[in-house]
Amino acid sequence: MQTQERTTFKTAFEQEVYEGLTAFPKYLPSKFFYDQKGDKLFQEIMALPEYYLTGCEYDIINANKEQFENLFSTEAGFDLIELGAGDGKKTKLLLEHFVKNKVNFSYKPVDISADVLEELEESVKSTWPSLDIETLQGTYIQVLDNISEYNQRKKIIMLLGSNIGNLTHEQAVDFLKSIQETMNVGDILFMGLDQKKSPARILSAYKDSKGVTEAFNKNLLTRINRELEADFDIESFTHWPTYNPETGTTKSFLVSQKQQKVHINQLNLTVKFEAWESIHTEISQKYDDSTVSWLAKEAGLQIAAQFSDQKGYFKDYILEK
Repeated sequence: MQTQERTTFKTAFEQEVYEGLTAFPKYLPSKFFYDQKGDKLFQEIMALPEYYLTGCEYDIINANKEQFENLFSTEAGFDLIELGAGDGKKTKLLLEHFVKNKVNFSYKPVDISADVLEELEESVKSTWPSLDIETLQGTYIQVLDNISEYNQRKKIIMLLGSNIGNLTHEQAVDFLKSIQETMNVGDILFMGLDQKKSPARILSAYKDSKGVTEAFNKNLLTRINRELEADFDIESFTHWPTYNPETGTTKSFLVSQKQQKVHINQLNLTVKFEAWESIHTEISQKYDDSTVSWLAKEAGLQIAAQFSDQKGYFKDYILEK
């Protein structure tokens, strides 16, 4: 329950926090995890031993650099457009290989975080001064129109780290359709997807022993406190991940340990929590080949190739229009 008067909003953050906390059940969009502190916490998560996704995809890319060069390259060169680039750790394997082999390409990283993009651009320019890099800041949807303008040569659209797993299947189909509509025949969608596996192994990636993932989720409440003048008692919420092996769906929640009220001054909003009431903060979908084939078909794409790590934990798919 909540009391509310707010009808207009200055930012998408205000609007979506308001909509999520006045809904039943309550939710907050995971895209707002990524403020300056959230960016750093996510870098820590990717380095954790429990968070196998990064290491598995790193190994796939490192082992198949030459094959990717052959798949991507054309006489006219190509534009390498990475959605959700982050720190570019895995992509830098390809950048290094391409520069070393004098491959004709440009790199266009996209991220919602301006801070991350600035750090990535500085890192790339200092390491490979001759590399053509152009950063694009915004959400995936916001930059898709810009991506469609790159149509003079082959596009390689990269979506690593199982980022699409933050969407339901229906949302994923709509998003993939939007990407497909920006593609010409011959363009490639290079997409990494976490695979179904032992439920215990999956859950350990979202409830690490150091509590970094918990801090990452709770930082969203800290951000609301800071930017929207709220008074969330952060320590009165527990981070709780779940995994459904039937659907392949991991969900993360922040659960109120007691009955309480939260005041959000910038929204003129008071939010009431019952004891053990939850806020849904994130979904992380796990996949198998049949599900990926269905998603691709629904979006007007087809699987041209796939690459797996040795344990079969993670796969990178080559999708074509």
